[in-house]
Amino acid sequence: MPHTILSLESSCDEFAAALVEDGRELLASVVASQAELHARYGGVVPEVAGREHLRSVAPVLDGVLAEAGRDWASVDAIAVTRGPGLGGSLLVGINAAKALAWARDLPCIPVHHIEGHLYANWLAPSLDAYDGTPPPFPVLCLVVSGGHTELLLMRDHGHFQRLGQTLDDAAGEAFDKVGRLLGLPFPGGPAIERAARDRDPAARLPRAWLRGTYDFSFSGLKTAVLHRVRKEHPEGVTDPGPLARAFQDSVVDVLAEKTTRAAAEFDARSVIIAGGVAANGSLRAALQSRCAVPVRWPPPRLCTDNAAMIGAAAHYRRQADPSLSFDLFSTSGPGVFQAGVG
Repeated sequence: MPHTILSLESSCDEFAAALVEDGRELLASVVASQAELHARYGGVVPEVAGREHLRSVAPVLDGVLAEAGRDWASVDAIAVTRGPGLGGSLLVGINAAKALAWARDLPCIPVHHIEGHLYANWLAPSLDAYDGTPPPFPVLCLVVSGGHTELLLMRDHGHFQRLGQTLDDAAGEAFDKVGRLLGLPFPGGPAIERAARDRDPAARLPRAWLRGTYDFSFSGLKTAVLHRVRKEHPEGVTDPGPLARAFQDSVVDVLAEKTTRAAAEFDARSVIIAGGVAANGSLRAALQSRCAVPVRWPPPRLCTDNAAMIGAAAHYRRQADPSLSFDLFSTSGPGVFQAGVG
């Protein structure tokens, strides 16, 4: 019998629901985005995000069932993002999931947000771009999002080893902040990619290689752009293209080089990219050209936050936990993604 999971994601400024069957088939996905609302502030305002989520719960749930042509009788389990994320936003999704699970006597499966991003690569919309089979293990995983930049080795479902992580800013956060410095709209990642397209880079920006590690650092790069703008564009940046290209080249170079080296060292059979920055075409092209093994990424709508990825991950985590008694404000710890561990 097919196993259908209704999943919720509310870790930041999207409230999303999806129906996923057997961890692969995406039956329906609805995302209520607040991007336009937060654009006026140049970033996400946590209090505003949480309050907007409350308004989205009922219409998003109704919408995902209608899109799939299903009713509640077809749902076998509820899944929800357990964290990390914005506390108020997470509480909305978790309380909604708890209520649904209790009211309908269904198991409730908590999912780590970053594990969810990885499993976007197991969904049919991702696989259909390749040969219809999941990525072969061991998988080298590059997570690049607004709040996270990590390299993980995935030996099998539920078995992860962190190889490196950002020591300061995440790649997506750096894109947003540099976008603001260049006078580009929020979110900065897509805006920088558009501005940099077909442009020659400005003078080379630094790379934080952190030799001998698989860790990352982007705060110095962000500061270098700030000094360049203050020195060369005191009245404001009128043509952001060259600096945008130089910044993007610097980020992509470090991400691609470290990922390629890790894939070779740990004999990975495939590489996957996950998170919002996985939608960046320059990053995907650099990894494809440098890696000796196949590189996969989700379609753009599954790179950014969505509930489909949470439903896919939950399929491989069928241990029910109706209490959802875990630390909402945790981040990945030494035992990455293990139940009860931050």
